[in-house]
Amino acid sequence: MDSVKTFGLYLNMLGNVFSRPENKKVYLKRIVDEIIKLGINSLTIVSIISLFMGAVVTIQTGLQLSNPFIPKYLIGYATRESLILEFSPTMIALILAGKVGSSIASEIGTMRVSEQIDALEIMGINSAAFIIQPKIIASILFFPFLVTISMGIGMFGGFLAATLGGIISKPEFLQGLIYWFEPFYIFYALVKTVFFAFAISSISSFFGYYTKGGALAVGKSSTKSVVYSCIIILIINFILTQLMLA
Repeated sequence: MDSVKTFGLYLNMLGNVFSRPENKKVYLKRIVDEIIKLGINSLTIVSIISLFMGAVVTIQTGLQLSNPFIPKYLIGYATRESLILEFSPTMIALILAGKVGSSIASEIGTMRVSEQIDALEIMGINSAAFIIQPKIIASILFFPFLVTISMGIGMFGGFLAATLGGIISKPEFLQGLIYWFEPFYIFYALVKTVFFAFAISSISSFFGYYTKGGALAVGKSSTKSVVYSCIIILIINFILTQLMLA
């Protein structure tokens, strides 16, 4: 029963979030601010993780494909496919669920317990749309860029690991990166990312928006937002993979 009530509250919140903006200029400015806060400020952590993720995938793939009868350029091919299909969209989404999701839940939760949301509603402002809508739109718009950057940096990290570690030569790795390239996989990864972005931003906003209590409750809401966002990401990943690739 509690889960049905929670889902009903979530749908009710989304209905309020996607109502017509009262002032489009104000909303546009808030979207830009959220892109900087949630997206651009995440570039550093995404880049570092992607670099080492690509390097580790290349090293592990090189160990698995050490058979002399298997062409070495397949190491580059396997690295590219692993990053595009799974590591960059899904792993980066899980990381952003922790970084961005907890930030959103904490920010909105603090606004709730400090009665800032109540003040907005007293002034006749749709608080859900004013606070949450820019975060969801900013996430949907910018997260695909983060994942695309992650793919590129991950392949560069794999290139460094392969060449500096003496696993394969530069021409062989580059040959693997362009071998049998399927553009649809990029589309698949970006579609997943859009769904992940919506899940992270909306679920985190939900737990923050309905926070009850004091500072301790804000921390609990932040934790719940990360846990539920990660679970939903994995479920969405399974469903979209079945629908688009099976």
